[in-house]
Amino acid sequence: MSQDSNRPAFPSVSLDQWRQSAAKSAPGGSVAALDWVTPDGITVKPLYTAQDVQGLPYADTLPGFAPFVRGPQATMYAARPWTIRQYAGFSTAEESNAFYRKGLAGGGQGVSVAFDLRRTAATTATIRAWSATSARPAWPSTPWKT
Repeated sequence: MSQDSNRPAFPSVSLDQWRQSAAKSAPGGSVAALDWVTPDGITVKPLYTAQDVQGLPYADTLPGFAPFVRGPQATMYAARPWTIRQYAGFSTAEESNAFYRKGLAGGGQGVSVAFDLRRTAATTATIRAWSATSARPAWPSTPWKT
């Protein structure tokens, strides 16, 4: 007896049927309203199918092998899904370095360095206050006027 005979049979569904169903819960009944745009200006659709990757370069590659588009590890961290990182950069270079070393010695698996944590944790209002005396951060998605 084959494994396929044990599987329940489901009816085939078309992409048009999905669109009709999705439109029922989409804002304004428009599936296009479910699209969203990343900070880099890339539109992300609510559904991707095999047709979306057809002809895409390197879509048939494997993780852990060049050109590494599916990641640098063959298992992509399936055996270790979490890494512990300490985000810091709020003091002098010496103090930050000691903080990183202490975290790594205590079992941390990496550090995420913020060279100017004051700015990365700032609000736009705070940045406006600093802008007269400080260089602006390179945040193209954070508009403000000075």
